[in-house]
Amino acid sequence: LWHKQNGNGRFEWRMSEWSLHVPMIRALFHQIAEPERLHRLDLVEVLDWTAEALNRVDRAAFFARFEEEHAVQYFYEPFLEAFDPALRKELGVWYTPPEVVRYMVARVDTVLREELGIADGLADSRVVVLDPCCGTGAYLVEVLRRIRETLARRGDDALLGSDLKRAAIERVFGFELLPAPFVVSHLQLGLLLREADAPLAGEERAGVYLTNALTGWVPPKDPKDQLPIAFPELETERDAAAKVKQQERVLVVIGNPPYNGYSGVAMGEERDLVNAYRRTTRAPAPQGQGLNDLYVRFFRMAERKIVEMTGRGVVCFIANYSWLDGLSFTGMRERYLEVFDRVWIDSLNGDKYRTGKLTPEGAPDPSIFSTEYNREGIQVGTAIATLVRTAPHGETDSIRFRNLWGKGKWQELEETAEQDGVSLYEEITPDVGLGYPFNPRVVGEQYLSWPLLPEVFPTWFAGITTARDNELVATDRERLIQRMERYFDPSLSNEEVRRIAPELMESVGRFAAEPVREYLLRRGFLRDNIVRYCYRPFDVRWLYWEPETKLLDEKRAEYFPHVFQGNLWIEARQRQTKPQFDRGYVVTVLADNFGSGRSSFFPLYLVPPSSPETLFDAPGDTAPRPNLSERAAAYLAELAAEPEHLFHHTIAVLHAPAYREENAGALRQDWPRVPLPQTREALLASAELGRRLAALLNPEVPVPGVT
Repeated sequence: LWHKQNGNGRFEWRMSEWSLHVPMIRALFHQIAEPERLHRLDLVEVLDWTAEALNRVDRAAFFARFEEEHAVQYFYEPFLEAFDPALRKELGVWYTPPEVVRYMVARVDTVLREELGIADGLADSRVVVLDPCCGTGAYLVEVLRRIRETLARRGDDALLGSDLKRAAIERVFGFELLPAPFVVSHLQLGLLLREADAPLAGEERAGVYLTNALTGWVPPKDPKDQLPIAFPELETERDAAAKVKQQERVLVVIGNPPYNGYSGVAMGEERDLVNAYRRTTRAPAPQGQGLNDLYVRFFRMAERKIVEMTGRGVVCFIANYSWLDGLSFTGMRERYLEVFDRVWIDSLNGDKYRTGKLTPEGAPDPSIFSTEYNREGIQVGTAIATLVRTAPHGETDSIRFRNLWGKGKWQELEETAEQDGVSLYEEITPDVGLGYPFNPRVVGEQYLSWPLLPEVFPTWFAGITTARDNELVATDRERLIQRMERYFDPSLSNEEVRRIAPELMESVGRFAAEPVREYLLRRGFLRDNIVRYCYRPFDVRWLYWEPETKLLDEKRAEYFPHVFQGNLWIEARQRQTKPQFDRGYVVTVLADNFGSGRSSFFPLYLVPPSSPETLFDAPGDTAPRPNLSERAAAYLAELAAEPEHLFHHTIAVLHAPAYREENAGALRQDWPRVPLPQTREALLASAELGRRLAALLNPEVPVPGVT
């Protein structure tokens, strides 16, 4: 921007504020460039060196080759990664590829015309646009370019510049929380307007505000509740942002919300945002912590603005695609079917955890955020959601969905940006029994009528998490005993133990290494707690199970008593992360969570508590009891069958290829369901197959002919 205004002059950093049109940015500059502060930080000389380096640049040659639209990519990668990588990681700040930005803006423009009846789309002066997490302004710039193209086609060349500037000032808004991208967004918009022969003058500024987009949408009940601000520029900025939030009839909310699960604690208005997604009327209740992710708050903020404040409009976000089918988001999806009239999903895949970043054919499927500077992109899969509310409004029971895979997805977005919203998509009707997943699901006709695994075997336990595998788990029992005896040897100092077993002396999270060892030295080594341990499927080792302290990260004290000779366990997960269902492993010993924290274990039998649970329990009754629900017990009684029959039948079912193939979509969504045979003969035949299979799955059981 300075170069555009001072083609032949020398750059003086002390005078650079004269190029800044936004009082807020000038205030930031004043705070940073205060002489006493700069001297105290020894930055004056560094800034002088920077200015000298810039003044040695052949600006004519540099700007002849420098593409201004690519400047933002340099800001995110590698500048932001080096400038503040921790903040970038915490907030999930990522550069949005231009193909994605162009596609989303084009889709919104089309939807405004075709669904809301606004002939000029984004160019209509009544259309107010907001990017609530605008970063460096990519979406705002593209919106203004789209407006310029429409005005040019309409023949409004004489007023094009002034109309474009009016849009940038009065109806194309952006919010940003981080000062650095906030400054760059104003730079980008200023350059665009200068290029259109409509430069900002005097106190004119683009409608981008430094603010938290998740708060301030409702005026405070008491003006005294509003925190005082020391600088008038900050107060002006806050008030201008509040006017957009509380008064503007925003018709379009578009952007790329932060990706990472938020580690901070939301307060007040921001905390309450997603409460609307925590309730369901038809779908299963939300489970897990997914609603705490930051991007979900942005979805709710946008939905509330369009649905409850404006009454109609478009939300178009690219985000983590977990919400499309995650168990945490059943209320979110149910609500969207109620409050929006049209839903389009462009699933961009590229997920490390579900698909290993591979297409169904096994070809590379990179993240849409992969760039020259960041080949991996982000690890989670992503999707573009376009949500439309019309007036009058009617609920919908279907959505439109498409998958984009592989290295050609960027080009595919470009090529389909102007196409209609029907021919590209598959229409699907989300199933209430599965929690309204917003992606296709393969499920057998009778599957949802079968009981879930916990509805058959109601008690289960999460697997153990050691967090110190190298020291507490071993393939050799005697070696593990020797290591633990040295840990419990009071003649060895902490430093000596640290050399022998470093993980046991490293304080991490909830584990305070030295206080734990001090306590255990007083109590002593429990040799009998060296037990067999299923570390991974088909990999049984030895574990020192510590019952009292955080030596084990999650010891699962409630799980341990039920592991005894003769008991059987089925491993399962409520959420299947891989495309293919591969659960149902059988164990007879204590088991790990299998590395991901998701595996749980369903026992055939439970040991009663040592003391009576009620006045009517017989004291001293320690015989194992079947782990059966009332429904399962009644079913077995009707067929005159035993708990072992139902347990082995379940093992057989979970490994049946037809069961896995016919219900593949549903098996990814929740606990597996178990069909109950109608006859005793069918149950016993299936149970016999399951009994043989259980022996093959359990390396602790010798099987003739199998090594």
